[in-house]
Amino acid sequence: MTRELAAEILSWKYDPPYDLYNNEVTESSINELVHEGYLAVEDETGALIGFYCNGHSAQVPTGRELGAYTEGAIDVGVGMHPELTGKGNGYVFFSFVLNELETLNSHSIFRLTVANFNKRAIKLYENLGFKKTYEFKTDTNEFIIMLKW
Repeated sequence: MTRELAAEILSWKYDPPYDLYNNEVTESSINELVHEGYLAVEDETGALIGFYCNGHSAQVPTGRELGAYTEGAIDVGVGMHPELTGKGNGYVFFSFVLNELETLNSHSIFRLTVANFNKRAIKLYENLGFKKTYEFKTDTNEFIIMLKW
């Protein structure tokens, strides 16, 4: 992840209700993407198509406070370019991410946290073998934790 790619990712704008995933381009948010284990994903032409992270960066802070992340698992977070979402690209993109992480951590349990309203993503994750295991609420949203063994 470079500063330029981080700034591009942070400038992406999603339509409602997915605007929960919109960010602001600030020095601290750029630094988070560059220094907290985020990886950019480009296609064969070099176009930025998404990003992923794992570990602490993929967890929702309220979930941590509630003890939702106690099992030993690799937390995964992903984001795809807004122009590519909702068009059937998620399966290939997220399969790539899981394969990349699996090469580093064979025989792993994967965990992700998804906003409850994001039925499109939940369906994708279920199709890839994830199962709902826990739910929690923040002041503004409801989240589901899903595991894949």
